[in-house]
Formats: sequence, C-alpha cells, structure tokens
Amino acid sequence: MQSYEKVAKSYKAQSVQTASPGKLVLMLFDGYLRFTTAAKKSWEEDDIVKKNEGINNNLIRAQNIVTELQSSLDMSVPGDLPGTLFRLYDYVLTNLQQANLTKEMQKIEEADKVISELREAWAEMLTQNPENPSSTSSQSGSISLQA
Repeated sequence: MQSYEKVAKSYKAQSVQTASPGKLVLMLFDGYLRFTTAAKKSWEEDDIVKKNEGINNNLIRAQNIVTELQSSLDMSVPGDLPGTLFRLYDYVLTNLQQANLTKEMQKIEEADKVISELREAWAEMLTQNPENPSSTSSQSGSISLQA
C-alpha cells in the first residue's frame, strides 16, 4: 500500500510540473471543488470536533486556492475581465469565510456555483483554443490571464 501511495504522489507531482498554465488553472478549480465537497461532507460527522475540523481545514484549503487564482490575475490586461474575475474571487472568498465562521452550507454552495461556472468556461476555452499562447501565459511561476 505504501508503494502505491508513493507512485500516486509522484504521478500527481509530475502532472502538476508538466501541466500548461491553462491546465493548471483547471486543476486549481478542480482542487477547490474537491475541498468544498469534503467540507460539505464533514457536516455529516457526528463528532463535533471532527466535524468542525473537517469543515475548517477543507474551507481553508479552498480559500488558499481562490487566493492563488486571484493573485495570479494579470490586472494589466485591458478590458473588464481581470477586474470582474478579481471581484468574483473576492465574493467566493467572503462566502467561504462566512461559511467557516457561521457553519452555513448555503454559503459554500453559493461560492461553488461561481467556481463551477468559471471552471466550465475555462474548460470550454481550453477545448476551443488549446494552449494558445495569447490566452494564457506563465510569469515567474504564476498563472496570468491574457484576455
């Protein structure tokens, strides 16, 4: 079992290291959704300590992903897209923080709706325009959107 976990971690690390900037954004969206799903599942936990830890830990991981997405925006790109995305990410962060404080699942679902729609749009853009250098670029390890 140990060797399987080691191989899985190695494969995951390799896929992240070799992914294009566009694919990395998609992976971040997927990671966010995985963590919020785990947080929502923690509501079913009977042990109040485990329940709160599960909700808190997973929501913080999701917040970290949104913060990374927000900080990687290239605000110098002309047009409304960078500012709109920044505000959407801010809305998601606020909902996740409120959900963590008040333990309201509805706040997570509101945030998930935004991220799911962004993920769908991003995935569609990647299929229509696979790795077009004008749509995404990497700058010193960050992902920047070039609309």
